[in-house]
This record gives sequence, C-alpha cells and structure tokens, in this order.
Amino acid sequence: MSKENNQSEDTISTNKNADRALSTELLKFKENRLTQYKPSRTRDFDLIHTDLDLSFDYEKEWVFGEALLSLKPYFYTQNQLVLDAKDFEIHSFKLIDGDEEVELSYRYDTQKIRVYLPRDFTSNDTLKVAIKYTAKPNENPKLGSAAITDTKGLYFINSSGEADKPIQIWTQGETEHNSKWFPTLDTPNERATQEIRLTVDQKFRTISNGKFISSKENNDGTRTDHWNMDLPHAPYLAAVIVGEFVEIQDSWEDIQVNYYVEEKYAEGAKTVFKNTPEMIGFFSKLLGVRYPWQKYDQVVVRDFVSGAMENTTISVFMEELNLTEGEAIDSEWDGIIAHELFHQWFGNYVTTESWANLTLNEAFANYSEYLWYEHKQGLDDADLHHISEMEQYFDEATEKQVDLIRFYHEDSEEMFDSHSYAKGGRILHMLRKNIGDEAFFKALNLYLTTHAYSSVEAHDLRLAFEKVTGTDLNWFFDQWFFASGHPVLEYEVDYSDKSNLLLTISQKQSLETTPLYKIPFKVSWYVDGERFEKEFVLDQGWQQFAIENISPVDELYFDEKLELLAEKKSVRGAEHFLRQFESSKFGIARYEALDSLGASYSENKEYANIVSAAINDPFWSIRELALLQIARNPDLIMQIKDLEETLFDLAENDQQNTVRTGAIELLVTIDTDKYSSSFLRWMNHPSYYVAGAALSAYLENENNLNRPEVVLRFEDEDNIRIVVALSDYFINQNVDNRSFWFHARLKGLSGQSLYYFLGYYGDYFAKNQIDQESKIAVENLFEIGLTNRANYIRAAAFQSLFGFVDDEGVLEKIKELYEKETDLYAKRYKEYYLSPYLEKN
Repeated sequence: MSKENNQSEDTISTNKNADRALSTELLKFKENRLTQYKPSRTRDFDLIHTDLDLSFDYEKEWVFGEALLSLKPYFYTQNQLVLDAKDFEIHSFKLIDGDEEVELSYRYDTQKIRVYLPRDFTSNDTLKVAIKYTAKPNENPKLGSAAITDTKGLYFINSSGEADKPIQIWTQGETEHNSKWFPTLDTPNERATQEIRLTVDQKFRTISNGKFISSKENNDGTRTDHWNMDLPHAPYLAAVIVGEFVEIQDSWEDIQVNYYVEEKYAEGAKTVFKNTPEMIGFFSKLLGVRYPWQKYDQVVVRDFVSGAMENTTISVFMEELNLTEGEAIDSEWDGIIAHELFHQWFGNYVTTESWANLTLNEAFANYSEYLWYEHKQGLDDADLHHISEMEQYFDEATEKQVDLIRFYHEDSEEMFDSHSYAKGGRILHMLRKNIGDEAFFKALNLYLTTHAYSSVEAHDLRLAFEKVTGTDLNWFFDQWFFASGHPVLEYEVDYSDKSNLLLTISQKQSLETTPLYKIPFKVSWYVDGERFEKEFVLDQGWQQFAIENISPVDELYFDEKLELLAEKKSVRGAEHFLRQFESSKFGIARYEALDSLGASYSENKEYANIVSAAINDPFWSIRELALLQIARNPDLIMQIKDLEETLFDLAENDQQNTVRTGAIELLVTIDTDKYSSSFLRWMNHPSYYVAGAALSAYLENENNLNRPEVVLRFEDEDNIRIVVALSDYFINQNVDNRSFWFHARLKGLSGQSLYYFLGYYGDYFAKNQIDQESKIAVENLFEIGLTNRANYIRAAAFQSLFGFVDDEGVLEKIKELYEKETDLYAKRYKEYYLSPYLEKN
C-alpha cells in the first residue's frame, strides 16, 4: 500500500470521528431541547372548588391550614391524585365520603403529594379530600425573575413588629407559587371556585377574592373573616392580604371599587386611584364585555416582590403607590393601574393555558396602557408611551432575542421579560393598525366571549381575528408570535422625480435567526399643510415602491407615526427633520424630529427657531424636551427671542408641572438673584415637582442670606424632591451637623425614592468623614446592598460604598456584595465598578 493510500485512510478515519463527535453534540442539543420543552400541563383531575381555613404564626412565619378540595377526574379513570404543596408539614389527608372520613396513604417529597385512592374514580365521580397542614413559605427559597423577584408565595412583613413599618401578610401566586400556602393543582390551565376563612387579630383587616360574606369575633381576641369566590379562576390568582389598612370606598355602576392603603396615604389614594371607575367603564365598552367579576379592590402593600399583581377581583401594588395628598398631585401611575385592571379580562377571565403563552396575558395588559392614555390624555401621550415601550424591548433585544411564544425554556420565570410585555404590546398595536379598529375590537370581543372562564393558546387568538376579518393571518402570527427578532430596515428615497418619489427598502436582519418579514407600512407627505398617506406591503428582502404622489414633494415620511416594531436606518439630514417638525400633525413625529436635531444638528442655523417653536408646542413632552435642549446648549438662551419672558410664563402657568420644573431650572442659569422672590413663592406650590425645583434654585444662591431658615421649614419633609434639594445644599455647603437627618431620611425612604437618595447619602458622609457617623453610614449601605429586594437599590448602595473604598475594611465589604449578588444584571453592573480594584490585586 502506497504512502498516499495510507494518508487517504487516515483522512477517512478522522472524518468519521468528526462525524461521530458532531452527531453526539447534535444528540445532546436535541436531548436538551426536549428537557426544555414546556407544554401545557396534563389535566388528570379537574379542580372544582377549594375551601380554606387559615391562621398564622407570626413568630415562625408559618400558615396553619385546613383545605377541603372538590375534584373530578378530567377524562381518564384515576386511582392516584397528585397535588402541588410546596414545603408543607402534612398532618392528615382524608377522603370525605358522605359522613365518613377515610385516612389516605400518600407520599410527599416536599413539593408534591401523591395520594393513593381507595378505588378507581371516573369522570362521573366527584371526590372531596381534606388536608390539614402547616405551610412554611420561607423554606427552600428560590430566585424569581426580573419582574417577580421572589417565589415564597406568601410573605410576612415585619412579623415581629420591631421595624418601622406596618405588620402585613400578602400573597403573590404567579407563576406557580400559591402552592406554597395551600394545596392545589398549581397550573394556569386549571380553574375553580373558592372560599377562604382567615383568622387574624381583630386589629387587622383582611382582603381576598370575591365577595366578603361574614365576620365572626372569637373568644381569644381574634376574628374570622369569610370570603367567597363563586366564579372560577386559576389557582395562581388566589390572594389574601392582612394588615392595618384604611378603606376608601368607590364604585362603578353596581360594582364595588375600593382602595386600601395605610392611613397616612388615605387622601393620596383618592387621587392615585380616582380614574379606576372610569377605566372599568371604558374597557367594558371598548371590549363589549362588561367587567366580569364581583368587585374590584386595589391594595398597596410594603416590600412587594413585583410592580403589581392582578389577582382576580383584587390587584396588589408596590409601595411606590403609597402617596400623600401632595405627592399624588403628580401621580404617574395610571399606566400600571390600567395594566392590572385589563388583566381582569386578559389573564383572569381568559387565561393563558401555559406559561409558554404568557404574552396572551401580558401583551394585552401592556397594550391597555396605550389604550387608556389614548382615551384619557390623547394620541400624543399614548404614542410617547408606545415608543418608550418599544425602546425597552430594543434594549433587551441587544442581548436576548427569543420567540414570543416560547415552549422551550428552562424556567417559567424567564417568560417575564420585555418580549412578553413590551414587544407583545407593540405587536398588538401593529395588528390593530393593520386590520383597523372596528375589526380589532370586534375580534377581541369574540376571543373573550368564546373563551370566557377558560384557558387559551395563541392560535385561539389568531382564529378569532381570522373569523372576524375573513383573512388568513398565519403569516402575521408566524413571524411575530412564533419567531424571534425584529426587522432591520434600511431605506432611501429618490427625489429626482418629485411628482413620483421612489422608496427603496432592504431587510437587513439576520435571516439565520430572524424571519424575512411581510410588513404592511404607510408613507405620508404634506402639500400646503394637507396630509396625504399611502399603504404598501414589504415582503421581499429588497423592494422598490413608486409613490405616485403627483404633487411635487420635498420630504417623504416612512412610518411617520412610528407604528412599526422595526429598527429603521436611513440618511436624513437636518433639512428633513426641520420640515418634519414644522409640518407633522403628530406629536411623536415632532418629538422625534426635535430629538434628532438636538442630538446631531444643534449647530444648524434654523435650530434655534425650531426650539423656540417647540417651547410653545401643544404637546407637553415637546415643551419639556425643548427646555432640556436649551439646558444642554446654553448658547440658545441668547438666540431665542423673548426666551426669559417665555420661561417665566411657563414656570408660572404651564399646565404640566414637569415643564414648570424645567423652566425654573433654566431661570436659575439666567439670573438667580432676579427670580429669588419667585423661587421663594413657588416653594409653596402644591406640586412637589415645582416646590422641589424652586427650593433647589433658591438654596443654590449664596446671596439668599435666609437659607438656613428656609431649610428649617422643609427639614421634616420626606418627599424625595425636597430631600434631594436639601441634601444637595448640605453637601455643597459642607454642613457637618446633619448626620442624624441623613440617617433618618435613609430609614424613612423606600423604593425609587431610596434609590435616588443613596448617592447623596454616601456623598455626604464620604465628603465629611465624620468618624463614627461615617462608619454607621458604611454599615447601613452594606446592609441595604446585601438585603434589599430590589436589584437596582442593591446596586446603588454598592456604588455609594466606593466613596469609602480607601477606609479600612470597605473594599472587602464591596467584594462581599459582589460575590453574594444573585441577579445577573446587578452582578454585571457591580463587576463594571469593581473590576479596576480587582485588576490592582
């Protein structure tokens, strides 16, 4: 055999080995995909009714429960029953057969109870089982998601009563966490009626699903409240809340609509939640389905693990919605209130059958925010919100692109992301704009009425739209719901024949991971102030469209209203954006033009004229952006005619308090002495936005000799805008006797307010280095960085510690916070700031 032949055999052998290795890797990949597949849960039993008697051990943070469950085999004959019951101590498990109670044998692995039934049960049989148990929700804690940060199911807040916060109990069952406090079939494609009896101290109020039936005082100083949910809903939507709340009564038609907050925030709640009845009426009319439940309550709790949760008939909100009467003036929470309310239809009345289909809940709730803003505040506000949500998705898409309907995932918590929420909402917006409002809302009505009190998958939604429109929509759902990514469109306009413009569009997204899209789109142009629009369909990788506009046109606008979920790339100069700002009838298009001019074309000679016009634009957000651009480009102050007078008028009279704030901040830069008396007067404005800006402006001016007296007036305020103004003054003026004030504010703030304050808190003690007080500050920051539930607050406390990094032991504390961080995003953030110190070592 020749040498050449030996080489050939070696090559063949090597190729075979490579093929085997490739085949092995492919097999492992496919096996892994199989393990990641998350189907809808098989329904061996149908849960009909749940009856619970609950009481609580505050010291141990346990739940004492007695559960009576009524079930039927779903279809096939069954001789075993498996229930979800996480981290329980089971005391007894009985079959209730008439007057007879039969002890049943079972196996329990701390997550599921497998019960051995005494005979075969068919779908014609109803069985009742009674379970006596102790639930221990704090055992075996697991990480949640970015949206829901914990999985205990039931939470004791300040159970010892030692902390400076109220004692509360509340639940959060999504995804499958309610089985941490009662035994059930914990899956979204199950639904049942329920009754809950809660035994609590008489000083506490209880709130739960459905109707309040009765209350009985017990001899031991407790009280038992009885709640009945006589309409079926999914187990994850069951909820109980216990605490000292005041009740603010409201209503919509014959429906109870109440709000529950701590007494301090009662007057604020009347403003924060005041639009709820109108929302209920608006959504009921829009959908053609009257609000489907017995009542609607909204409760604000402490230390909530999510923004809010849409339990059936009772939404629970994070403590940022605890606002005083003054703070509520600038409440910006209508979006989240609408979001949770809309879930009562999309998510509760009709429920996703699996977490893979989560967007059927969350996309609609997300889009309800747009619908409400459009109705209540107008199209411009709604469109601005729409763009904000789109950018949120694009930000996530830089690191993550997954199918909207995701049967392949490791953990259901992964589904709670900007894809399911923001992307899903934008897809609904495109569908609405494609088929028209009448068809869109008629299809939603059909979808809701067809699947009332049942579970659905994405194809049920598609079929409803197809039945109404008579149009096949597989193409739309395939590319948007069942694929990942989004279009990347490069386009240019040929103006050589101004009477027949030529638009060229190329799809540039990666076709290896992303579809080639079919995209209905609109182009528009203006002639003598009149707007014209044409619709086209892009369905190729490269395509040209003759506009046939007839009248000569200098500027063509592709997707002027920014309806498309797409990255759009083109070369558009200052002249284009100048014309767009001057001509567009849509606030979002004028906003885009002003933003683009400020970012890239601020040297253009016409820029000052555009900013001048923007200050008087009817859309408040454009006025706000114009003020921001003047702050960034101080030369504009001298270029804009009568700017000072305009700013004063805005500060004095604008209907939008954020605009007034921006105007005040600019007046400081023009002549702080001249406007000191106005700043002093505006400090008394009921809006904390305005008062905080005026206070900050006044305290910046060293010529105001009465600043200490002014500070004294506001020192007891807890509102973050006042706190920041005072903090800035104390730090810049080297006031070294305010340690107690800073410590007190740190203790009293929470949520976003705490986040904003942490930097000032760290700066004050790092700058003044008040020995023992600075050590206390370090310990406080370390404790917050270690234990706070919010990742962004932990990250802010971590960063503030770098002001003390040269102090003994502080770097070790910083490293410990980094090592113990479990949230991926917070970990990356911390690594960025810590890396220079790690490199030194």
